[in-house]
Amino acid sequence: MERRTYGNTGMEVSVLGFGGSEIGRGVSQSDVDKLLGSAIDEGLNIIDTAECYGDSEELIGKAISHRRDDFYLFTKCGHAAGVDGPDWDPRTLAETIDRSLKRLQVDHVDMIHLHSCSEEVLRQGAVIEVLQRAKKDGKTRFIGYSGDTTDALYAVRTDVFDSLETSLNIADQEIIDLALPEAVKRNMGVTVKRPIANAAWLFDTVNPDEYAYAYWNRLRDLSYGFLSQDDSIGTALRFTLSTPGVHTAIVGTTKPTRWHDNAKLLEAGPLPEEQYREIRDRWKAVAPADWTGRG
Repeated sequence: MERRTYGNTGMEVSVLGFGGSEIGRGVSQSDVDKLLGSAIDEGLNIIDTAECYGDSEELIGKAISHRRDDFYLFTKCGHAAGVDGPDWDPRTLAETIDRSLKRLQVDHVDMIHLHSCSEEVLRQGAVIEVLQRAKKDGKTRFIGYSGDTTDALYAVRTDVFDSLETSLNIADQEIIDLALPEAVKRNMGVTVKRPIANAAWLFDTVNPDEYAYAYWNRLRDLSYGFLSQDDSIGTALRFTLSTPGVHTAIVGTTKPTRWHDNAKLLEAGPLPEEQYREIRDRWKAVAPADWTGRG
């Protein structure tokens, strides 16, 4: 598994990471044990979760906290998610960070991202101070911002964050021209969420209330030729990881063998420049201004 240096942090991260949102919705501990244990054995070393992903943090803690030196651990904060207080309140934020450490069964994480925080809240400064204090107190090694659109651009330009976590895929390319160049300029670590656009093109129909619906609609208009090919998921994932400035892509799954399957898709290497450019050119030709990043 290829590894890339994560910006200024010095962390050497696997290009394929694991996103913990899906396991927080009714997945058994035994399945999580198998999924993460086997993936780490095969080269996974970056695991991303959040305080609002159901049981995700607890499941991860029980599964692999005893292997703490084998992986980098990222979590996110900002939503009260069961704590008595409003979202983005500094005391609530600090409380959820401590709860995350307890759930994950660790004394520190490698990264805490602010989770889809608006520019308006960022400008007030208090949430940033909470993360800076957590870093000073040794609860996290680095701090980052997770989000999209102009909120992400503002966050990057504050020059206080070590990492940007953002949406980027064949159906979600706004960030490539908006905030990614600014992150590259600052040598920030960049984690991509939703790197295969929820594989929305594989479904005949998607309900309008499902998250993948926007991607499904966009992809009908984009009509990429490769979507009908057997290796379409591999092409989509390789596109994301071939974007300059991207260090790792986190894919969520509940299936114990899925991380291995996705890792096999990356053995083909970076997407050929011509094919990458075709996908970018198609996006620029078709995407209207309101196809913004999917936070």
